[in-house]
Amino acid sequence: MASPDRQGAGDIRVNPDNLYREETYTDLRVATIRELIPIKADGSPDPSRPSLFFGQAQIMTNAGPVPIEAPLEATTLREAMEKFPDAIRVAVADVIEQVRELQRQAASRIVVPSAMPGPGGKIQLT
Repeated sequence: MASPDRQGAGDIRVNPDNLYREETYTDLRVATIRELIPIKADGSPDPSRPSLFFGQAQIMTNAGPVPIEAPLEATTLREAMEKFPDAIRVAVADVIEQVRELQRQAASRIVVPSAMPGPGGKIQLT
């Protein structure tokens, strides 16, 4: 097993100037909104930085549920709720496009036999 220093564990530090408290809101149906609230190292609110909002949902596929997350450009929870549907729609469209691109790449692979003579040749994907 590698020593912690070799894995970079000696460099792991918490940045006290970039701390957030997380609040989670859900409608118990489809929507989950995470709010990351900036805090100081003593745990008190840090009003000099804005909260960050993220929308989360799941889409059902033949392979089961797929989690989707999207940043919400919002300054309040109400604004985050209003922007949630469009942000998730865009994130789903992005995931679908990524899957289609992976399918195109897989379909364009060429199967060629190995240069090894005889019946032990291996098939290589290029």
